[in-house]
Order: sequence, then C-alpha cells, then structure tokens
Amino acid sequence: MGKRDYYEVLGINRNADEKEIKRAYRKLAKKYHPDTNPGDKLAEQKFKEVTEAYNVLGDAKKKNLYDKYGFAAFEEGFREGEDHSGGQRSFTREFHFGDQDMGGAFDDLFEDFFGGSFGSNFGNRHFRQKGADAQADIQISFEEAVSGCDKILHLQDANGKTSSLQVHIPAGIDEGQSVRLKGKGASGIGGGASGDLMLKVHISPKPGYERKGNDVYVTVNIPYTTAVLGGEAIVPTLTGKVSCKIAPGTQSGSKIRLRNKGIPSMKNPIHRGDEYIVIQIEVPRNLSQDEKQKLMEYERTCKKHGHGGNVA
Repeated sequence: MGKRDYYEVLGINRNADEKEIKRAYRKLAKKYHPDTNPGDKLAEQKFKEVTEAYNVLGDAKKKNLYDKYGFAAFEEGFREGEDHSGGQRSFTREFHFGDQDMGGAFDDLFEDFFGGSFGSNFGNRHFRQKGADAQADIQISFEEAVSGCDKILHLQDANGKTSSLQVHIPAGIDEGQSVRLKGKGASGIGGGASGDLMLKVHISPKPGYERKGNDVYVTVNIPYTTAVLGGEAIVPTLTGKVSCKIAPGTQSGSKIRLRNKGIPSMKNPIHRGDEYIVIQIEVPRNLSQDEKQKLMEYERTCKKHGHGGNVA
C-alpha cells in the first residue's frame, strides 16, 4: 500500500500556511501519542505518519520540494531539476526518531506543545517530561510562624495511596508565602522528574499582636498615674515578659520601641524586627469619694496655673 499524501495525513489543504500546518499536527500528535495510547500499535503508526508529514510540511524548504516533486524529492539519488514525471513514487527511506531529519523542528514543536521535554521512549530517541507542580495550603499558629516548626503532611497519589511527609516551616514566614517541596508534585512522564509541591502558609492571628513585616505591635494598658508620673510596666514580647520603662507624661497612643524583639528574618534568623509597645492609658473608674476629692483639687491647681487639668 502506497504512502498517503502528507496534506491528506494532516487533514489540511495545499494552501495551508505555517500556523495551520502546525495546529493540525499538534492536534493529531496529541491524539495519537503513545503515552496517551499505551500498547496501541495503530495509534503508534498514526503518530509516526503524522510526525513524518509534519517533518516535511513544517519545513519550508522540504515543503517546497514536496510540492514540486512529491515523495520522489526524498529518494536516494534525487537531484532537483531532473525529470521526475514518473509520479509520486514510494518514499523508501523510513523516518526514525534518531534520524538527522527529525532534529530541531521536532524538538522545538514538542517543547512548545508539551511545555518541555516529552516523556516517551519512542524509536531511538528518549523524551522526558517533568511532572506538573501542585499546590496545597497549610494552617499554622502565630507562634509557629515566629519560631518555625515541623509539620506532618498526608499526601495522596493518583492511585489513592496515602503517604506521610515531614515538612519544615522556617522561622519568620509570613502569611501567604509558600514552601517549595521539590519532587513532591505530579509524577513525570517517561522517567521525567516529578513536579514540585508549593505549600502555601496561612497564619492564625494572635490576640493583642499585629504583625507588619518583621515588626510586631502590642497594645499595653497602663494606669493613669504611671502615665503621669512615669514608672515601669510589665509588657509581653515574643520571647517572654519584660519590664519596660514609662517616661513621665506619656500620652495615650504613643509607642515605645523594643529593638530586636520582633520576628526573625527568614533569610537570616539572627536578624529580627522590633516590637512596638502601643500605650493605652486606663481612665480611673469607680473612684472613692476621697480619690475624687483629690483629683478635683489637682484639676483646680492645674487650671490655676494654666495647665488645663483634664484628668481623663
């Protein structure tokens, strides 16, 4: 049985341009590729046929020769310009995936079509395709994000088999950042490397703490008298409670900076952000009559000297 016309093989007319030729081949190559038709000899033969056709029609010089002389243009001893009126004789040289003829155009197409090297051990050339990257989410606490932690993931493959994987979450990771787990994504084709698993981190909020980059803000209530007279306040930090000096006349909403008490840098945990203590003054409530009297005396004294005297 003679070979089919290359245009017929790709299902296109003779006026098809380069894009139409490529589009037709991509569609048929995907349909008949051995990786999607394992053990199907007919599909394998069809794949060889459409690839052979594209190898010629997808190359401008070969296409021109084919349009003029048909299969004869590729026979041994062919010389352009000689009489080849004998018709389109059978193309005697068989295409193999190891032949020089199947070089750059074939590789370029598969890289464009399949997004990288392909994974079929077909003919004399071995193609591999890396597996797709996968994504997953993980929830951790505020403290775990600050200090880093190890988590156990339970992964399920395409066959439903479950496996456990220990994952390290680095100290200082922020909301929405991802940890890349190499080789834990979808399996590759034809021995190609597996893709990666991108583990997106979500952090539970911690009451009283607000994170801004590697800095952390904490609101602390202090007595009215401490704000007026100055003193000390015990304040929480990420590494435990510390005593913080309060200057006389401290105003509500003012901030006190505690250097290196913030969140460690992911790049270098030795470097930490700062903690900012946001002061909130407690207004006296449920005062005794004596306490009220003394505050009223204080208010009169302030007004006398032009200091205002508001106690709240």
